Amino acid sequence: MKKDIDIPEVKDVFMAVVREENKEFRSLDWNAYVINDRSTPIDTVLIVTRGYDEKDATATMRHTIKELPPQSFAKVEFLQEEVLKLINEFSVSFFAEGKLFHKKFNFRKNSINENALRELPVMQQKGVLAE
Repeated sequence: MKKDIDIPEVKDVFMAVVREENKEFRSLDWNAYVINDRSTPIDTVLIVTRGYDEKDATATMRHTIKELPPQSFAKVEFLQEEVLKLINEFSVSFFAEGKLFHKKFNFRKNSINENALRELPVMQQKGVLAE
């Protein structure tokens, strides 16, 4: 049955983590974003996140974005410094073109850091892209 389900390849949708100033707390925070670099909107974006390694794990978090317009992005969650040492997984599902799309994005252990920053699509700022 599972082999009969066709889930198309995800293109031009990314997960990124950006270091941003938090003026309220006067700190620099890491925030995760979903980026839609497609020419069409994506709908009912469901994102399930977790951090883990061989001995530690975070709680599973779930997020929903009703619609993400083309060439746009949305903040998903704040990442505490303690979880950056873990594998951070973002399981993203959405509808587009009348089809269901799904992809797991991973940030390897300790891959979210200042040295890994690069230009991000759509956002016009630097961050770390998930694999």
